[in-house]
Amino acid sequence: MASRVPLPVTLLLLGALALQVSYQATRAPRQRALATLAQAPPLDVLRLASLGEPVALAKAMTLHAQGQDAADTPLNSIDYAALRSWFERIVDLDPRGQAPLLAASQVYAASTDPARMRIMLDFVYRRFGEDPDRRWPWLAHAALVARHRLHDAALARHYAQAIRTRTTPGVLPAWARQMELFILDDMGEDDSAKALIGAMLATGQVSDPRELALLERRLHDISARQRQAHP
Repeated sequence: MASRVPLPVTLLLLGALALQVSYQATRAPRQRALATLAQAPPLDVLRLASLGEPVALAKAMTLHAQGQDAADTPLNSIDYAALRSWFERIVDLDPRGQAPLLAASQVYAASTDPARMRIMLDFVYRRFGEDPDRRWPWLAHAALVARHRLHDAALARHYAQAIRTRTTPGVLPAWARQMELFILDDMGEDDSAKALIGAMLATGQVSDPRELALLERRLHDISARQRQAHP
């Protein structure tokens, strides 16, 4: 909550944003809601401004960045490049915080502009690699957005593959571990799906008997489908 942010941190943040605030103050109320978000200050400046409280500053920055759009402000009117710069700085200051990744994948990825959507999805993917075991849920959502809203199956598979291969064994639930398979099935990539199932079985990625049985059944079904298609 904003009330928990130390007063010196809040004042320094407001100082760093003085030019932007002054600009917005000259706009009409509706224009102010649509005002372009300036690029986030450099990380070195923010670290100095935090006075040893980077997490508190990150929370204040989250409130500021997400406060730029009113409830009735179209997502397509927001400067996503600038918004991403704020999310990047917030994660730099508070690596354990999840708010920017959640907002990027589930709120701002709802834009109808493919370019804006890709900015948010790429942000989630890039930062996922720094802490896969904690950040995979946001990349899983990004994969769904890529497949069903962007209709980019290759990108969705890339994200799903990263989730499967870059997390620690045992971290993922079965549905997340098999997401790449679902996407391959959706793409009609039977040979790739068979190869992936074979690799998962051979390398011991799956230990649960029920999941093993499911994968073996899927492998059988794919082989049967291929035999029917090419008798």
